[in-house]
Amino acid sequence: MIFRFLCFASLCFMLSCSATVERPEKINGVSYVASRDSIDQQHIDPVVHLGANYAAIMPFGFVKELEHPEITFNSDRQWFGETEKGVKQYVEILHRNQIKVMLKPQIWVWRGEFTGFIKMAHEADWKLLENSYSDFILAYARVAQEVNVEIFCIGTELENFIDERPSYWKQLIVEVKKIFKGKLTYAANWNEYERTPFWDDLDYIGIDAYFPIDSKQSPTLEDTKKGWQKHKSEMKNYSVKHSKPILFTEFGYRSIDFAGRAPWTVDRVDKQVNLEAQAILTQALFEEFWHQDWFAGGFVWKWFHKHDAAGGKDDNRFTPQNKPAEEVIRTFYKKYDL
Repeated sequence: MIFRFLCFASLCFMLSCSATVERPEKINGVSYVASRDSIDQQHIDPVVHLGANYAAIMPFGFVKELEHPEITFNSDRQWFGETEKGVKQYVEILHRNQIKVMLKPQIWVWRGEFTGFIKMAHEADWKLLENSYSDFILAYARVAQEVNVEIFCIGTELENFIDERPSYWKQLIVEVKKIFKGKLTYAANWNEYERTPFWDDLDYIGIDAYFPIDSKQSPTLEDTKKGWQKHKSEMKNYSVKHSKPILFTEFGYRSIDFAGRAPWTVDRVDKQVNLEAQAILTQALFEEFWHQDWFAGGFVWKWFHKHDAAGGKDDNRFTPQNKPAEEVIRTFYKKYDL
């Protein structure tokens, strides 16, 4: 009798525990593109409907060329959403809708040249760049603290700058921490993160996840998932090594043929629109990562404020808006909500 009672009590305990198991918690984010003007509730409702619980807000600083050491930012010539005033307005309305924020200041090189190639020719120019970049990042660290954003990203795809000046970056993180008290990350390019030297000083290992995973014109879900295995194993081991979760500071695919072959490609090309490829690649990424306990979540690239006018069946760019990939994202975001 005692044995049967203990068995029954044990069964009840297990059933009680299973009934109260919480859903996995992930950062389900969008990379919210700055606009010319302020935004209002109609521009946030589609983000809420997507099931997103985070948005990356991206003010920009501009440099004239890869060897130019000075950064221009928060100027009257910039779009509203790229400035300090715009950041504050965006964050206020997002927070009002219970959407958390990663503030992610970024550099734009004239003509869209890759920021990872920024490199000075002389020591004096390196010093100028360091001073200018500190002004840029610390200004937005103060904004981040003022409006209580949850995550601050100290840079995006600046591999040459980091390779050449690692001690500067270590000190920059010290200065940022004096100002901002939330979580910190850096957005490393997909082939950069393993040599980034300061992950132990941050809260997340941030990766812009444009890994080449499938070379077919129209990939299958099975082949795409296989293409992730090597990268996934390496990221898991790296996460364990540093005792830090992996965060995809950007992820996404174009709705275009061969979208998984070189996902970082941003050129305006006339390749065939392929909505199915984008949806399959997006689904594979979610199925491979969103249930992993070492994986924090990510921010889909990219989301425009005028939802009804964005994306669509004839668009071969990155946004998933008004495409099958949007429904894929919605399904997983609502399954793995914070």
